[in-house]
Amino acid sequence: MKRRTLLAGAAALPLFNIIDSERAHADTKPIKIGLLEDISGDLAVFGIPKLHGSQLAVEEINGKGGILGRQIELMQLDPQGDNARYQEFARRMLQKEKVDLLIGGITSASREAIRPIVDRTNTLYIYTNQYEGGVCDASMISVGAVPEQQLSTLIPWMVEKFGKRVYTVAADYNFGHLSAEWGRTLLKPLGGQVVGEEFIPLGVSQFAQTIQNIQKAKPDWLYMLNVGAAQNSFFPQASAAHLDIPMGSPIKIMLGFEHKQFPAPVMANMYAAANWFEELDTPAAEDFKKRWRAKFPKETYINDMGYNAYVALYMYKMLAERAKSLNKDDIRKVIAKGDAGIDAPEGHIVIDPKSQHTSHHMRLLSVDKENKVHIVKDFGVIQPYWLGQVGCDLTKSNPKEQYTPDHLPPKR
Repeated sequence: MKRRTLLAGAAALPLFNIIDSERAHADTKPIKIGLLEDISGDLAVFGIPKLHGSQLAVEEINGKGGILGRQIELMQLDPQGDNARYQEFARRMLQKEKVDLLIGGITSASREAIRPIVDRTNTLYIYTNQYEGGVCDASMISVGAVPEQQLSTLIPWMVEKFGKRVYTVAADYNFGHLSAEWGRTLLKPLGGQVVGEEFIPLGVSQFAQTIQNIQKAKPDWLYMLNVGAAQNSFFPQASAAHLDIPMGSPIKIMLGFEHKQFPAPVMANMYAAANWFEELDTPAAEDFKKRWRAKFPKETYINDMGYNAYVALYMYKMLAERAKSLNKDDIRKVIAKGDAGIDAPEGHIVIDPKSQHTSHHMRLLSVDKENKVHIVKDFGVIQPYWLGQVGCDLTKSNPKEQYTPDHLPPKR
């Protein structure tokens, strides 16, 4: 009897009214974006600018009507550099908060902690850092620079300018190991030689033995892949030891802004390949910096990570509005067309449909004895071509793998 009453009551309401009500609610409720970034601990120097870049983009986008007419609700948690927390917080964002988009992870280890969790959902994940490249996963969009944009430009230039004998100092986790692998791969056809290679645990801050090892090896230049505030202690210690050897890196200056942290001439003779750095003085870059500084006047440096975090939200806005949907599959159909891009402060950038990585305008930077940054060479816009060349094509399959020069997709 009770069941018949309930059915009768439901039948009294026209079905189209229920559907219209649900649709209206869905069209007005905020878009939830989950942000997982370290804003405390050893990596906070990177995480705080990423939070600020996200906040600035959300404020601007919401001020102009949001995405698809809906406001963004930014939900941020601080994993404090702990990969177990990254996993816990990713599950909370995806399962409890049911975010529409997940962004975050500073180290590659944190990204790889998050990625399998995201892969079990239909939620899009954006990784905003430059990294060692190789991830072929339909759930992930990468907006940072990758080796074919940074290392394929930097390493040949360093060899031609300074010589073939290279000493690598790297953080002891997958970014350091895989970037060192890329270095060996790119040096080989150039006749280069790795005369020393050290992998340093995160948090280590004493480098006397490493400096002695470098002095004995007598390299032409140093390949610097050290990460975090503690490992950056290498630079003042090397300067104090008069280790006057050129250095090349895909992560220094534009990312860690060491030239702002240490007194001159500690960072002299450092070279880096970057898509963004605060010293970039194009009209679009100047306009972006003006808006950032108005909101965050005490920011030490507008670094690459903060910039990428800002750009990621505008990229998402473009994708969602072209798809007219927040659904991952609908957004990926837009990417598959091959022209999904935005006018960013560095220039026009586009997501590659095969890898879901982003093109970038790359420049070679140098630091002088006064810690001032100069543009040595403009490489122009470089596509993220490597994954597509070796067989990753997310328009056809989704292996959810990370490939490297020593771990390639199986030949079909």
